[in-house]
Amino acid sequence: MGTGRATLHKTLVIRFSSVGDIILSSLLLRVFRKRFPGCEVDYIVKEEYGDLVRNNPNVTHVLEFPTGGTFADLHHLRRTISATGYDLVVDLHDSLRSRYLCLGATRVVRINKRKLARALLIWFKWNVYERAGGVPSVAERYLETLDGWEVPNDGNGLELFITPAATENARARFREEGFTLGTPLLGVCPSARHGNKMWLKERFAEAAARLAKEHRIGVALFGGDDERERCSEIAALIRAQTPEAHVANLAGRLSLLETAAAMDSCTIVITNDSGLMHVAAARKRNIVAVFGPTVRELGFFPYGTQNVIVQTRGLNCRPCTHIGLPSCPKGHFRCMHDIAVHEVVDAASRLMTTHASS
Repeated sequence: MGTGRATLHKTLVIRFSSVGDIILSSLLLRVFRKRFPGCEVDYIVKEEYGDLVRNNPNVTHVLEFPTGGTFADLHHLRRTISATGYDLVVDLHDSLRSRYLCLGATRVVRINKRKLARALLIWFKWNVYERAGGVPSVAERYLETLDGWEVPNDGNGLELFITPAATENARARFREEGFTLGTPLLGVCPSARHGNKMWLKERFAEAAARLAKEHRIGVALFGGDDERERCSEIAALIRAQTPEAHVANLAGRLSLLETAAAMDSCTIVITNDSGLMHVAAARKRNIVAVFGPTVRELGFFPYGTQNVIVQTRGLNCRPCTHIGLPSCPKGHFRCMHDIAVHEVVDAASRLMTTHASS
């Protein structure tokens, strides 16, 4: 009997982190559940990212690896896996830790990260991706792990399930900021985990200020607690350029699920290549994404929603990384410096016009 016709009773998916990677796995979870509706699907994730899958109806149980977990914690998790007796383990992380958890499993499938193609592109600028399986989104690379199981892509993109409490808390924040529910909003996600993936804050501010003035739209800045200061500086710059703009800095004031709920009020989201970009994609927002050191081949462009990518083409040093670096290794940071404000404003205006006419 071929694997595509086999019956599965218990399946385990492993993806420890991070925000974007976990959200990108939502496609696999949904279409797998459609193909095997009676199969239990458990998910292993780091504790701090549990909310990203805990409310997903396609997940049966969430197994959390504790923050700062030790080898003893990992070993305990492996014993739990062995005792459960999964028919299939889907390793979407492909790390030493995830491989350790897979030891002894009956059947394991694992993501093809195209590591050689990635290394050749980053280090030597040799693009051999077409010979290494093409350049699909990471969401589709995850789905490749189920080739042979007859689990087709349904074309419905990504998902992130939010709770009623998250929605109410997001609305409460908007009320505190004086926004009326239904007011058109521009979402801005100006940070990223790595420094060289962030467009200049002055340009984020100028782009947001121009859009706020031209389209009479409010501005909401999103980010984590460690991004609050950067967002505060950008908010101040927006107000200085367009005093009439209604600007709210929500960085560090919302949980991830509350941020997702707040994004539902945004007509468009302008963002770096970051986890929040994938949050916006999962909530089906229109996205303008500014990409500097990373490129399409790496698989992290916005997936399953209308978007425009703004990037500097023709740089022989790009890409210089696949996950980001603290700063530009060449010192010139041209991949971001060469992106003009009008490029982002024009892209956002086109998407906003499309949204208004749809």
